[in-house]
Amino acid sequence: MTSEVLPLPARRIGSAHRLPPTQVIVGLALLLGLAALASLSLGPTGITLSSLPRALASAFGTPVDSAAAREQLVLIDIRLPRTLLGMFVGASLAIAGAIMQGLFRNPLADPGLIGVSSGAALAAVATIALGNGIVAPLLEPIGVYALPVAAFFGGIITTAILVAVAGRHGQLMIGTLLLAGIALGALSGALTGLIAYASDDRELRDLTFWSMGSLGGSNWPKVFAVLPFALLVAVMTPWLIRGLNGFLLGEAEAFHLGISVERTKRAAIVTTAASVGAAVAVAGIIGFVGIVVPHVVRLLAGPDHRVVLPGSALLGAVLMLVADIVARLIVRPAELPIGIVMAAIGTPVFLHLVLKRGIGGME
Repeated sequence: MTSEVLPLPARRIGSAHRLPPTQVIVGLALLLGLAALASLSLGPTGITLSSLPRALASAFGTPVDSAAAREQLVLIDIRLPRTLLGMFVGASLAIAGAIMQGLFRNPLADPGLIGVSSGAALAAVATIALGNGIVAPLLEPIGVYALPVAAFFGGIITTAILVAVAGRHGQLMIGTLLLAGIALGALSGALTGLIAYASDDRELRDLTFWSMGSLGGSNWPKVFAVLPFALLVAVMTPWLIRGLNGFLLGEAEAFHLGISVERTKRAAIVTTAASVGAAVAVAGIIGFVGIVVPHVVRLLAGPDHRVVLPGSALLGAVLMLVADIVARLIVRPAELPIGIVMAAIGTPVFLHLVLKRGIGGME
């Protein structure tokens, strides 16, 4: 496959309501900047960005008082890594949803559709429940990387099984992939329930809170743990643009345009496994981002993946930061699971898209 990006012809249907791609990307980037500033400024402690200079001075070893040390703890050691992880999780889930929707040519597709999310969640749950038991010697050398690595390989193993089942004569059958993914998702859910049933009270509380999604406990080691996966997604996403644009015209048309169809399918699934696995590992199971965000971007700017993929990453990061701010503030000093907040935000938006806009084709 060449690196040349395949542009899409302009569509007349609904095009009058679409914005220029540059305007969409710049607007979403500005929104992300504002959301990041709000995430760093707002919290139950009352410490704002006005304390950042003192916090930085404390972080770099300048002698300061105890108040500055507290500001450093809140701003540099808690809020900043939490903001970065929130941006990564939102962008990863949104990109994975956009890739799946482009691959299946269906705006209702998301990473959970083919079982990748369930496979990653199963591996993460097993690591949480068994990490202090029989598998502790295996996980000890990995340290802080154990959870994201386990979730990633859970997604990869699920992907490998799907490719083995759906691959026929060198071709990846999308219909078979979908059905196999539903079956594997159900099996993963059953095994996750079995692990939860066998867990003690402490492990069960951890699993329950994790399954509802949260950015609590974010720290710099977690940021560094997901960094390789973020780099992998950042490298692979631009490579997929031309192939996903070709898929919108149909697989046969994409092949005649010189796109390596099977290689694009496999690259798309592996990229989805990497992004979802790492996101699930650090934040648990969070819904609606992968479905709603890419569709909103397509409504704003059209189906061209040169806009859909980066736009989804930006809007997904914004949505996750907003949900995290709400989760931190609405019941302070306690904290709501972010999955609950995301469901409360995503459900009415999704219903509005279905009832008012209509979710039809990918145009």
